[in-house]
Amino acid sequence: MTDTAHPLSPQDSLVALMIAVSASDENVRTAELVKIDGAVNNLPIFAEYDADRVQVMSALVFDLFEQEDGLDALFGLLRDHLPERFYETAYALACDVAAADGTLKEAELRLLEEIRYELNIDRLHAAAIERGARARHLPA
Repeated sequence: MTDTAHPLSPQDSLVALMIAVSASDENVRTAELVKIDGAVNNLPIFAEYDADRVQVMSALVFDLFEQEDGLDALFGLLRDHLPERFYETAYALACDVAAADGTLKEAELRLLEEIRYELNIDRLHAAAIERGARARHLPA
């Protein structure tokens, strides 16, 4: 369902990954959507990003998740459209979305593990990123 007139940007890839994490447990929560919206509206990497593309990326992710090998296809898109220098950024955003509602579901944990593997995130770096996400999302 990718629009060939508008190939995926690195930012599209980041948004798709955040949406995938949110949808991984088959329950997209408001806190996760707010986290995605906040990232797109506030982080420097999204400064020139057309926020209307979030809907396009949502549709793409949900279409992929309906396919048997949809997760593999998602990781293929990430490898094709996301420069390696953004891999840790992608993992950090994924962790923030997973932690946004204050709990990590088994499906989210499995997807984070798969992201670490697919993006070849160093285990020590991953632990630091995960700890930062946990610290930012502790309840009062």
